[in-house]
Amino acid sequence: MTVGRSPGDSVDVAFIGRANIDLTIRVPHRARPGRTSLGTSLVLTAGGKSLNQAIAAARCGGRAALIANVGDDTWGREIKATLNNAAVDDRYVRPIRRATTGAAVIEVTPDGESYITLALSPNTELTTQDVNSAMAGLAMEAVVVQLDLPPEPVTALLRHRRESIVIGNLVPHPKLDPAILEHLDVLVVNHHEAAAILQTSTDNPLDAANALQRLGPRTVVVTAGPHGAAYTHPGGHGTVPAPTVEVVDTTGAGDAFLGHLAVNLARHVPLRDAITAAVNAGSHAVQHPGAHTAKPPLP
Repeated sequence: MTVGRSPGDSVDVAFIGRANIDLTIRVPHRARPGRTSLGTSLVLTAGGKSLNQAIAAARCGGRAALIANVGDDTWGREIKATLNNAAVDDRYVRPIRRATTGAAVIEVTPDGESYITLALSPNTELTTQDVNSAMAGLAMEAVVVQLDLPPEPVTALLRHRRESIVIGNLVPHPKLDPAILEHLDVLVVNHHEAAAILQTSTDNPLDAANALQRLGPRTVVVTAGPHGAAYTHPGGHGTVPAPTVEVVDTTGAGDAFLGHLAVNLARHVPLRDAITAAVNAGSHAVQHPGAHTAKPPLP
């Protein structure tokens, strides 16, 4: 731990990314062009991949911190309250004056599949200064960064090697130098994201993991929904099956996976065991509505 920090400045995992409000509606089917689909009442919850991952990490007993910006508005305050209730360290969740908190519109169909449209708030995007300030103030065993953030803060983080395990998630920003991926200890993506990065389709997540590893990360984990996950690392490769469960809502399942995986890796659990626990966490998540902190339906 860096000299001058108190024990309270130490966490298992810091999550760097976005926090937003999720606006979720369950629909019998997605609307066809020029038509209207009637759904349930709108449900408002705190969300965003990094926020969901931090809460998942805290719920499995990890000490988690979130590094993100929100608007100085009602939604931003809702996000802060949700983090506080979940025992996630929110000291580096910064309200930005005169900025609007981002939002995601989520449609959930009867098969549990989710369709998400994110309305970004450019004024709340993380900057290099935001990330450097948080990294200087926190000690952590692992850090998870969203690779689709603006490239400057991601590049600054990855080029400044720390003692922490560095985990990258999501398809990298199009302006992020691909060579920077070699600074990742672990890359975690789902099979759709893997195909987008590789610019090719594959039905085999292990093949995708091997191809992604050739881009530079030491370890790659590719999640495949009901088919579990595949991984490759310097010591070998393999697959982990998922249990058969009834799917209610896939929203946030990948975040539950990553939150659990990060905590276990931070605690030096062997990779395959950590992935197995994460697959089970994701399988549990899809059996419940994704709006885990739901407020009553809006009038």
